[in-house]
Amino acid sequence: MARTRRPVVAGWFTDCTGEAAGTVPDGEFRLLGTRCTACAAVFFPREDDWCRNPGCPGGELVETPLSRRGRVWSYTDGRYRPPAPYVSDPDAPWEPYTLVAVELAAEAMVVLGQAAPGVRTADLTVGAEVELVPGVLSEDEEHVWTTWHWRPVAEGSGEAGA
Repeated sequence: MARTRRPVVAGWFTDCTGEAAGTVPDGEFRLLGTRCTACAAVFFPREDDWCRNPGCPGGELVETPLSRRGRVWSYTDGRYRPPAPYVSDPDAPWEPYTLVAVELAAEAMVVLGQAAPGVRTADLTVGAEVELVPGVLSEDEEHVWTTWHWRPVAEGSGEAGA
């Protein structure tokens, strides 16, 4: 039986083929935030009910794809099994992972996420350019639970904020 790909949190990113509600070109994996039409503030995780900017009179919130690249703001390794709702098999040996806080200059925000598999803290430096890539958080008999990861960008492969 084929497993169904499901996002860990619906509406936070495109699926792995880039399909979204018409806001992202086909094939581009992107995080999806919202932007207030009154003050232009951008939110991630997305906000669909009200503008979080306390100085804003309020405006319509529209879905907006976020930058695919940013710069490492901070990073650490996770050497413990996080509590629910994190999905993990309690009988499986724990594998440490790398967590990265990435500054998106165009959106003036920092977004947290896991590094791509195989990326260790020794592979990162503050200020290094990283790019968003699709990832898998876990798999079970019925589903492949998808998420996003950050991966270091090889030098000479484009500008941040693309």
